[in-house]
Amino acid sequence: MRRAELDSLLRAVKRGRVPPARAAKRIAEAPLERLEFAALDHQRALRNGFPEVVFGLGKTPEQMVAIVRRLHARHGVVLATRVEPSAREALVATFPHAEVHERARCVVLHKRTAARETRGRGQVLVLCAGTADLPVAEECVVTARAMGSRAELISDVGVAGLHRLLAHRQRLGAARVLVVVAGLEGALPSVVGGLTDRPLIAVPTSIGYGSHMKGVAPLLAMLNSCAAGVTVVNIDNGFGAGYAAHLINMGSGARPARGGPRQAAPSRPRHSAPSKARRRSKKRRT
Repeated sequence: MRRAELDSLLRAVKRGRVPPARAAKRIAEAPLERLEFAALDHQRALRNGFPEVVFGLGKTPEQMVAIVRRLHARHGVVLATRVEPSAREALVATFPHAEVHERARCVVLHKRTAARETRGRGQVLVLCAGTADLPVAEECVVTARAMGSRAELISDVGVAGLHRLLAHRQRLGAARVLVVVAGLEGALPSVVGGLTDRPLIAVPTSIGYGSHMKGVAPLLAMLNSCAAGVTVVNIDNGFGAGYAAHLINMGSGARPARGGPRQAAPSRPRHSAPSKARRRSKKRRT
């Protein structure tokens, strides 16, 4: 049960539409569901705002189907990441309406078709340095969208051709939060950080040659960025970046985008003119 669902349930009890006993039963439903191979945390949505996410690596197709089925029944939305091909096929066979994102290796399942068509809120903008970094960048986009953010992707804007990035400067300023995904030398987050005042999450990828050390080189470069305000997640962690970007995006809703309407300055209090009686009293004293 998510916080919004709990609020709705309590309002229904207050208005007499739901008996208190039924509401108590729903709230008291086991927060932890134990399967033979997993313990499902059904209260995570209430604590963190989104149900438990399924990490697919190392799980058998049967395990994935069982976990997703239970989470879907309780929460109505499920995000599974790093889903292996055999598990993806099993999920599609069991849930024909599941959203499959092959390159991102993600599967998203909604309870209602209408939920998939709901437009997200805010603006998360993901920048991808090269085509080879797309699987990580798309994992970030899928995660942010599944959680309820509006997320867009700009690909192939690496530092070898800065004019490609500069063509999107207006979009950088319109976003609430930026995610920059890059491999090789990992310079793109520093460049983007010097062009905008938006929160920036850097994602190093394992794409590179030799001394790139499978992502360690861009990770160290991003951790030592000279641009202020750059936050770094682990190598290839598009999911972690998308999750964090969603939280920042939702938390910054009160802030207008650049060029948006500004709040009017508070007006000065007006002092009323003194009454005739007060003026006559002042004359007598003088």
